[in-house]
Amino acid sequence: MKDILKFTLTILLGGGITYLMVQGTTKEDQDKYYEHHVSDNYKVFSLAVPQGLTFCGQKIPLKNPHVAEMLDRELLVNTYWHSNTFLMMKRANRWFPTIERILKEEGMPEDLKYLALIESGLTTVSSPAGAKGYWQFMKSTGKSYQLEINNNVDERNHLEKSTRAACAYLRDSYKSFNDWALVAASYNMGAGGVTKNLTNQNQDNYWDLNLNAETSRYVYRILAVKEIMNNAGKYGFRVRPKDLYQPYEFDVITVDTAINDLVIFSEKFGLTYRELKDLNPWMRSSSLSNKSEKEYEVKILKKN
Repeated sequence: MKDILKFTLTILLGGGITYLMVQGTTKEDQDKYYEHHVSDNYKVFSLAVPQGLTFCGQKIPLKNPHVAEMLDRELLVNTYWHSNTFLMMKRANRWFPTIERILKEEGMPEDLKYLALIESGLTTVSSPAGAKGYWQFMKSTGKSYQLEINNNVDERNHLEKSTRAACAYLRDSYKSFNDWALVAASYNMGAGGVTKNLTNQNQDNYWDLNLNAETSRYVYRILAVKEIMNNAGKYGFRVRPKDLYQPYEFDVITVDTAINDLVIFSEKFGLTYRELKDLNPWMRSSSLSNKSEKEYEVKILKKN
């Protein structure tokens, strides 16, 4: 090309879309530019399904073609859904240390932390079905595992308490299934649904079950996220330590009376209302009635 080309190149990695506009050139020049520049520099790779994967210490039967293909799908989805996977990595740096500590204290496999990650993205999200919090407890299930849920307090949004409750739930489920993949599947589908499918299909494991689309993908998504997060560079993710969300540093105070105005309460500690709620999302409103004079632990953000 005789003249210097003026061009605009935008690559949208997440959607796999490349858009090229070259100004002041012929269509032939544009085609040559695309062929010799864009196609040589923008590459998306197929992934090799890793061998030797485990979940909670149990080996995954990857020699089964169906199992390998299901895992391949989730590896591709989570590798090339860049924004979501980056956010999971960043949030995990903030919240995993607390979850890992509690899992260890409760004698539970560390891999269960990925269940919380794919359930909620480690946010206090609410599902259309009514599940809420880091571990996505339904209201009735949360209450049955001693989480306080009312108009004033929702401990499904309390990281430590909901993680303890999840440990109790998962422990009970393991007593029934004695298999962590089935435990994870039952967390998504319900123990009754998994038991019914095992009986109707005359099977004793997750990998050979024919389940609904969501539960069929569920354990494979956990495996894929675990693999990618433990081998980020292998899958093309480059995250600098300074890009990760850091754990909050905080003090804890005990409150056993009502707090009529959380805005005024937060200001007493040099905090904004938003900062108070970020660390204590279990507080549902702008006050804490506490008619029973129960003791609550409130996190107070440390500021440098």
